[in-house]
Amino acid sequence: MKTPVITIPGAWRRFRGNRSARAGLFLLGLLSILALGGLPFSIRWYNTQALDRAVRLPPAFEPSVPLDRFTETPETSPGRGASVAHRMTSWLGHDDLGRSLLFRLLLALLISLGIGLAAATLTVLIGTTWGAVAALVGGRLDFVLMRFVDVLYGLPYTLLIILMKVGLTRPVSSLLGFHQAATDMVILFTAIGSVSWLTMARVIRGQVLSLKSQPFVDAARAAGAGPGRILFRHLLPNLAGPIVVYATLAVPQAILQESFLSFLGIGIRPPIPSLGRLASEGVFAVNGYVSYWWLLLYPCGTLFLTLLALNFVGDGLRDAVDPKSTSALVV
Repeated sequence: MKTPVITIPGAWRRFRGNRSARAGLFLLGLLSILALGGLPFSIRWYNTQALDRAVRLPPAFEPSVPLDRFTETPETSPGRGASVAHRMTSWLGHDDLGRSLLFRLLLALLISLGIGLAAATLTVLIGTTWGAVAALVGGRLDFVLMRFVDVLYGLPYTLLIILMKVGLTRPVSSLLGFHQAATDMVILFTAIGSVSWLTMARVIRGQVLSLKSQPFVDAARAAGAGPGRILFRHLLPNLAGPIVVYATLAVPQAILQESFLSFLGIGIRPPIPSLGRLASEGVFAVNGYVSYWWLLLYPCGTLFLTLLALNFVGDGLRDAVDPKSTSALVV
C-alpha cells in the first residue's frame, strides 16, 4: 500500500474545506489585528488613572476621563492620537483605579499571544530535538533521555515554574537592564516552554522510531549519510505535519498556562496586564453586594475566544496534514 503524500496545496485545500478551521482563522486574525492596531494607544495609556472621575464606571460611549489625562502636561494641547484615545477610553468601562479596560485588554491580548507563541516555539524546539536525538541514537542515550522525561513528568508543574522563576529572576533582570516587565515576560515564556516539551518529545520519538525503519533511511545509511544528515535531510521533512500541528495546539496551552500563573500571582506583575491578570482582578470585582461585571466578562470572554480560535485552527491543521482524514472534507 502506497503511503499518502502530504503536499502543501492538498493540505491547504483540506484546511479551507473545514468550516470551523476557517472560522477560527478569521477570529484569530481579527483579534490579532485589533491587538496590533490598538498597540499605539494601549502601550501609552493602559495605565492612565482617574481615581477622582472613573473608578469602576461601566461601559459607555461617552468618555468618563477628562481629556487632560491624555496629555503629558496640563499645558500641552492634545494631539490627534490623544483625542482618539480619549473617545475610546470608556467603551469597555474602567477598573478600580479608573484605568480604561479597553486599552488594558488590547495590551493584555497582545502580551498573552506573544508569550504563548514564544513558549510554543521553545516547546517545539526542545521537544523535537530531544525526541529525535533519543530515537535516532538509541541505546543508553535513549534510555537516559526518556527516563529524564519520566522524572520531569512526576514533578509538580507549578513547583517547577516557581523554582525557575526564583532561579532566573536575578540573572535575566541583570541581562535586560532590570526592566521588570521584560524580565517577567522572558522568564514566563522560558519557564512554560521549558516544562511543556515532554509530550512533544515522546510524540517525536515515536515518529522517528517508526520512520528510521523505512527503506529510504536504510538507503541513506548505505549511501554514507551520518545521523545528522539523516535527521535534517530525511526525517524532519516527514515530521513537518506533526510538528506544525503540535505547535499550533501548544500556543493555546501556553496561553492558558500563562493565564493560570498570572491568576495565581506568579506570572506577569502589575501594572502590566495579561488576560490572566485581568481575569484575576475581575474575580474580586464581582460579589454579592455589587457586581462590576465588565471587569470579569470582557477578559474572560477574550480569553475564551482566543483559545477557541487557536484550537479550531489546530484541529483544522491536524486534519489537513493527515491525508487519511476525511473530517476536513465535511463542509
